[in-house]
Amino acid sequence: MRYFFHIGYHGTHYSGWQKHAGVISVQEVLEKALSQILKIPVAVVGCGRTDAQVHASQFFFHADIENEWDFDLLFRLNKLLPDDIAVFDIIPMQGLPHARFDAVQRGYDYFIHTYKDPFLSRFSSLYPEKDLDIATMTKAVALLPLYNDYRAFCKMPDRIDHTICNVTSAALFVDSNGDKLRFSISANRFLSKMIRIIVGKLLEIGRGDMSVDEFEHYLISKETPKTIIPAYPQGLYLSKVTYPYLDLPCRSNFKV
Repeated sequence: MRYFFHIGYHGTHYSGWQKHAGVISVQEVLEKALSQILKIPVAVVGCGRTDAQVHASQFFFHADIENEWDFDLLFRLNKLLPDDIAVFDIIPMQGLPHARFDAVQRGYDYFIHTYKDPFLSRFSSLYPEKDLDIATMTKAVALLPLYNDYRAFCKMPDRIDHTICNVTSAALFVDSNGDKLRFSISANRFLSKMIRIIVGKLLEIGRGDMSVDEFEHYLISKETPKTIIPAYPQGLYLSKVTYPYLDLPCRSNFKV
């Protein structure tokens, strides 16, 4: 039978979701834990591929497990897994739904703090900026759903079939003190490092190093900027994954 597992993880200590030889991944840790508990080899398929040090406050994977278990698998998994990976739900599914290919929308959040804070250092990206022009950054963010070709904000666009992404929403939030920011974006798909590249450009706009017109020029022309500096990975979270048949609220909610 196929099961969907609803999880969250803090990605600081991992090379990303996907297994790679010689490094530790979230996928590998979960497969080992399931195989150990169920005493059979278990392979899992994730809903996406987060990069090294990137987090997921909502993530799904599926696994095919033939024999039913007669114990609390959720409890045993969470007891065995490290503190930075949590399983929220185990959902039996009808048929063979696919955790990756069936997802119709994904949402990401990127967190920034502008002052040094030891309690945020691994959960948000530190950019010690003074007087960021939030209003101009917000104008640039509002342009994102108006365009659907993100070739200019892809690290290696020639390595993929196409660079079309249907962005359904994008917004910038700031706390009352103006020193914590959250960039939120949802789309049917995302390109390699696309969100971190966009955040890097938004910070350039906030500093006055780039205009909104220049930002829009890249969206229109699809020209790759001469300089691409992706924002730090630790501020990025996969925060919402939606399926036609499954739309669960995010269990972890900590937003500006």
